[in-house]
This record gives sequence, structure tokens and C-alpha cells, in this order.
Amino acid sequence: MSAKTSVTMLNVKFYLDKADKSKQFPIHLVLRKKNVQIKVATGEKIKKKDWNNVNQCVKETEYRYKSINKFLSFIKHEVENHLESAPHQHTDKKIKEKILSLVNSRKINTDTYIVCEDENYYEGKQRITFVDLFAGAGGFSEGFLQAEDGNKLYDFLLGSDINENCELTHLARYNYQLGIDAEFLKQDITEPDFLDNLLKKLKGKQVDVVCGGPPCQSFSLAGKRKKFDKKDDLFAHYLKVIRQLRPKYFVMENVKGILTKEDGRIREMIIQEIRSIVDLTEFHYLVQFIADLKKVERENAFILECYALRLQFESATDKILEELKEKYIQNIENCFRILTPKIVDYKTSKTDKNMISIRHGFNLLKRTNELAYIRKRVINEKAFCDVDDDFFVDDFDRFLTAIEPETIVEKIKMAFRSLRPSREFTNEVDEIIRALEIYTYSFDECMEGLKSFVKKANKEKQFSEILSQIRLYNIDAPFVALASNYGVPQNRERVLFIGCRKDQKIIKTVPPTVREEEKVTVFEALHDLDFINNDEEKFDYENVNLRQKYNGSYHRMMALLRRRKLDGGIDDRQGLTYAEWSKRGRLNGRFTNAKHPFYVRNFEELQSGLSHTVAPLHNHKTSKQNDDVIKRLGIILETGDYEEAKRKLKKIGLDSEKRNYNVLKPDSQSPTVMTIADDYIHFSMPRALTVREMARLQSFDDSFVFQGKRSTGGSKRKIEVPQFTLVGNAVPPLMARAVGLEILKNIKID
Repeated sequence: MSAKTSVTMLNVKFYLDKADKSKQFPIHLVLRKKNVQIKVATGEKIKKKDWNNVNQCVKETEYRYKSINKFLSFIKHEVENHLESAPHQHTDKKIKEKILSLVNSRKINTDTYIVCEDENYYEGKQRITFVDLFAGAGGFSEGFLQAEDGNKLYDFLLGSDINENCELTHLARYNYQLGIDAEFLKQDITEPDFLDNLLKKLKGKQVDVVCGGPPCQSFSLAGKRKKFDKKDDLFAHYLKVIRQLRPKYFVMENVKGILTKEDGRIREMIIQEIRSIVDLTEFHYLVQFIADLKKVERENAFILECYALRLQFESATDKILEELKEKYIQNIENCFRILTPKIVDYKTSKTDKNMISIRHGFNLLKRTNELAYIRKRVINEKAFCDVDDDFFVDDFDRFLTAIEPETIVEKIKMAFRSLRPSREFTNEVDEIIRALEIYTYSFDECMEGLKSFVKKANKEKQFSEILSQIRLYNIDAPFVALASNYGVPQNRERVLFIGCRKDQKIIKTVPPTVREEEKVTVFEALHDLDFINNDEEKFDYENVNLRQKYNGSYHRMMALLRRRKLDGGIDDRQGLTYAEWSKRGRLNGRFTNAKHPFYVRNFEELQSGLSHTVAPLHNHKTSKQNDDVIKRLGIILETGDYEEAKRKLKKIGLDSEKRNYNVLKPDSQSPTVMTIADDYIHFSMPRALTVREMARLQSFDDSFVFQGKRSTGGSKRKIEVPQFTLVGNAVPPLMARAVGLEILKNIKID
């Protein structure tokens, strides 16, 4: 029917239609208006005894009652909202189409639990496999799946993170929605059996690329830097995975602060560790070279033997490594026992504090595994109890410093110096000290230490050739990637370390995809979502009357909208706007069998299939803010800057203890999107951003739904990763796409 439907006269109810052959009664939705009524089948069927007509719901006697009632409530709410948004612009036909679209979306999503990829898409294409560690929401994964170069594209094997909402979002997006056969490993990467479990999940598949961003709050310039933060050494465990998987390329993402932390020493340490990853298939050449050096350097045979023993650490598994380390220290301790009667008498050897310190130092070094376990537990407890900037922190840090191998070696050296042994035994003491230092060396430091012996033996050329053979990875300097250079409407800076296996071309940088004057603005990203008010949730797109909304500035605002290619570059002829790309999706039509976007609260709802909330739009819900907060935000928005607004806010009694508010500027890029939505004020309304708006600023497609809790607070932030945190911590997919594309262009296939 074409007659206009008045919302004020409309009544939305459900009823049971005639039973089918199996004596199941279909649930229909009916909208009544005077003599006109619209009937639509919901797709759900139940027995008559399970229907409560008074309360308009399914009784608990039907085992699916929760999921069916949830769907009925959702569809009724959506129809009413749809009509309220523009009550005089909906025909009966359009209302019916709206209801049918919701019903059909639900049917498509619940016909099967997990869809399958269309294998025809991969015909004639080369699959480059990748693994995403510290995956979070999946920013790297999403960007890599968007990247294609010629006949090369990415095949997603596995994601890993420690939090269950990361797993829930991963499973919902990649397994259930897109139909990818990708595994997920929910485990702490520092746990002893992480690698074993990872390899089991991979089932022997070759991994071409590993990407990941170890949690990096303690590196950040934006916050306080913490000593002995539990996240600081996660990159070492990341590299441990690299040693095992031997990918052609790996990418490690971090915050800009890592470049300057501890005067750049952290940066140099990371590069040194990357260059220390050895090719075990070529390692025997170095072992033989050192053995040959010992033959011509007889007076330094002990030190060269120490280098040989230390280098065995590189190729050892955890259990063997523990044995090798104990053997190494035992050898030095044996030398010390022979030296002891030469430098002190018996009584002194048993009572002198220096002698006791040396012996106890050896004991501690033989227990490095146990001390490492203690260190990890203490750091975790320190973080859990928020020990920082208080009377406890220095004591904790002193203890953690004291049990590090480097500190133990320094204490032993100090004890030797205090003993002041006779000059005739200086060389023997120096050898013991040198051997202890070698124990703490990285691979690169070992190579540097060998150079004097190599030069003396006139074997520099041979040594250089062996090093080029056994270094598994090359890396140029890490570089700062600015997200807005890759079509992301955000000035987010991230540091990228790209390790390139020795048989692959080295990648020094990732070229921008947009010029400075072409960058995507906040208005481009968010203008079409600007139909939501305080304390509202929307599940469908609505028209935004920009001419009415911006009145005198309409033409200036419309000039901000540009037609673009997927990567953000300008394409005035065939391009789409940024918002249109977000709605259409950037996966190149690859997942033709994909389900419609859906939301679930937990794993139970995900696995049931029937509990999915299916709708065109998700994560678009505003916070409930009181009148004072709205007034405060309005004044800050009008002023354009929080610092400038503070005086006025204080004068009228609306000042706040909140450290910062960022007013979004429609004609530029947003600042770095963090994990707290209340830090940002929308450019046209006095309100915080929704999860979907933050996701737009990060360049996530609208079909990417963030699952689980929307937000959390207090101590729960230590263990929960709600939607806002998933978005704020993510790598922007368009930036990840540019990285993935650069690798595809350079990768050599076996």
C-alpha cells in the first residue's frame, strides 16, 4: 500500500499463525492502523502451549525461549525506532521491506553456524600465509586481508591474544562471519608451553609473515614510563616465536616512545636482538670457525671456549638451554676453585664476605630459570597491585634489578676487585670476569667480542662471510608510520620494525598512499553517522540532512567530501567517499559467502547461532550523560579547546577534574584514538563518541562488529578488554593494509 502510515495510530504486536504439518505455529508480527494491517512472518515457529499472548513472549517451556524473545524484542524495537525517526516518510510497503530485511538477515546468519570461504576466488592465486600475535581486535588481520598484489593475497592461519573478548571478536568476525578457517590461541606468550601450543594449532603449515604489536603502554610518551613493567619484555618472547617459525617477513608495531626510551637503548637492543636471530642450518660454520681459532689462539683457549659454549644457547630448546647454562657457570666455578687457594688462605675463603659473595653469585647464576620465573611473578603482582609512584615501588624495583644476571655478574666483579688479588693472578681473575660477561652477552655482542681474535688471526673476510650466512634476518632502522598517510582520518604515529629474512628483499619503509592535501578528514569519516543523540542506540543507517544541519557552512562542509580509492587516494571518476567504503567494506568482494554483521554478548550466544543480533549497523550507542555533563561538553565544543574553556567552566560551576578533552575538528584528522570514548567530543554535538565512530576513525569497516561488553571500569580494566579498548588499542586496518601490500610486492615465493 502506498498510503502514509501514522506512527501515533500504529500498534506493533505478535501472534501465532496457522500450524504447519509438524504442528508448529509460525510467529508473525502485525502492525495495525485503523482498517489497515501489515503482517510479516518472523521466521520463528513454536508449539501453541509455549506462547504467552498476554505478555507477547515465548514461555520458558520452549528451550529456545531466550534467543527467540530477544529477537522479537529487537525487531519490535527497531520497527518502532524506524518509524519514530521520520514518522511521515514511511509507506506501508517500506515498513514491510524494513521488517523483512531484519528477518532475512537473521535467517542467513542462523542457517549454518559457520560459513565457508568461496574457494573459486583463490583459483590461480598465490596464498601468503600469516599469523597475528597480540592480535587484539584484529587490526593487522583486517588490513592484511584487504591487501592484494597481482595474483598474491594473504591466507590467515592464526591469531593469538590473552583476552577472551579478543577471542570472541576474532571468532565472530573471521570464523563465523567471513568463514575463514583461522585458529585462535588464547594464551600468555610468556608461558612455557606457548610455542608448543602454537605449533599444534598451525598443524605443520609454513608461515610466511608474522605480525604483531606487543602491548606497549610502558613505552608510551603519552603516559608515565614504568620500570619493570610486565609488558616491557614481551618483544623478546615475540622474537622467540620468530626464531621458531622462520617467516620470510615479520612486523613488530609499537608506540613512538620506544625510540627514545632509556636514551634509545631499548631501540638498539631490539635491533640487536633481531640481528641476533641465527639460521640454525648454517650455524655449524660458526662453531667450526671458533674451533679453528682456538688452535691458533692457544693462550686464549678458555675465553674462546666460553664463546663457543655461549653460542650454543642460540640453538637450544628450553630444557637443553637450562642444562647448557648450568654447565657454562659450572666451568667458570671450577676455574674459581682452582684459583681460590692461590689468592686467599683457607680461613679467608670461608669467612670473607667477598669470597662468599662470589660463590653465592655462581649459585644464583645457575638458577637463572627459577629467578626468571620469580621475576615474572613479582612483575605481574606489581602490576596487579598498581605498585607505582608510591613508597613500595623502589623496593620492588631494587629486588627485580638484584636478580637480573647482569646485576649478579656486576656484584661478583665488585667482590673480585675488593679482594685485590696479587698481580701474578690478575690474568686468571680477568678471564673469570670476562667469561661471566660473555654469559650475559647477546649474539651480536659475542660477534663483536670475537673480532679482536679474528683480526689477530687475519681471518676478517672469512668471519664476515660466515656472519652474512648465519644471520637469518636483516633490518633497516625502524621507521615512524603516520596513520593519516595511509587514508586513516587520524594522526596516529606508530613505530614499525620490519624484519626481512636473508633470502628476501629488505623493506626500509612503507610509502604513503595519500598526499598531505588529500588526507581523510574527521567530517568525511563521521558525517553520515551523525543521527544519534544522548543515551541512544541505533541499528540502522538514517539520512542526515546536511544542508539543514550546517546551513550557512553547507558548501564548505560538502567540499570536504572526496571520492577516493580504497587506500584513500583521490579518484574523482569512479571512487567512493570514505563513509561509502566503510559501509561497502574494503575486502574486495573476497568473502562472497559472508554472513551479515551480527553482535553477541558472549561465547554461549555465538555458538547458539539463534542469539545473534543481526542488523545493518552495530556498536553505535551513546553514553547516558547528565545535563551538567552535556552543558560542560557544549561549552568546550563551542570554545573549541578544553584549556580555554576551563575558566568559563569554573566560573559557572561546571569545572571537572578530568585531565583532558579532545574536541574533534571536522576539517582535519583526529588525535590518536585511545581507549576512553569520553576523552573525545563530537565535532557537531556535545557528546562522546560511539564505538562505531571510534572504529571509523581507526578505518575499520562497519561490518566489523566489536563483540562483548561495550565498556568497563575500575579494577576490571586490568583483566577485561571491552569494545572501546579493542578499538583504541588496534592497529588501523588501512595502515596495516599498506604494510601488508608492501610485503606482497617484495616477497619472493619458494
